[in-house]
Amino acid sequence: MATEEPPWLDEGEWRAWVAFASVLVRLPAVLDARLQRDAGVSHFEYAAMAALSEAPERTLRMSDLASAADGSLSRLSQVVGRLEKRGWVRRTPDPADGRYTLAVLTDDGWDKVVEAAPGHVRAVREFVFDPLSKAQVRQLTGIGGRIMRAIDPDCYAPGRPQAGK
Repeated sequence: MATEEPPWLDEGEWRAWVAFASVLVRLPAVLDARLQRDAGVSHFEYAAMAALSEAPERTLRMSDLASAADGSLSRLSQVVGRLEKRGWVRRTPDPADGRYTLAVLTDDGWDKVVEAAPGHVRAVREFVFDPLSKAQVRQLTGIGGRIMRAIDPDCYAPGRPQAGK
């Protein structure tokens, strides 16, 4: 059985892919290392707490929080367990529908986000925005939105604008 040749990347596409793939791998690692060093939290822990900090009453269903933090529900459950032990998040049944669990950012968790946010923003600025012109930032917004819509046309993180809009 003959298989059809894939549409191979041309030279420009290959260079773009290698650069983009390197960013996909290295940026999360460098942001994680910076947050660990400066605030004692992982990038995923910070993302979960930051999403809660932006939500009404600092509360989200666990499934919505997993989506907002760009992680699986099982990974989020493990992370929320660690955050609970530190007193930064608590879980409670959803009073509107007991089948769901809510994650709530505690006052101590809020304080941790407030403490960690300036260093995280400095790192994001240093590694992402400072190397780019304003026009490139606009292009990055459009590019990111297009890629996210190709990956997940319904992608939306509660408390944040939809990608590319």
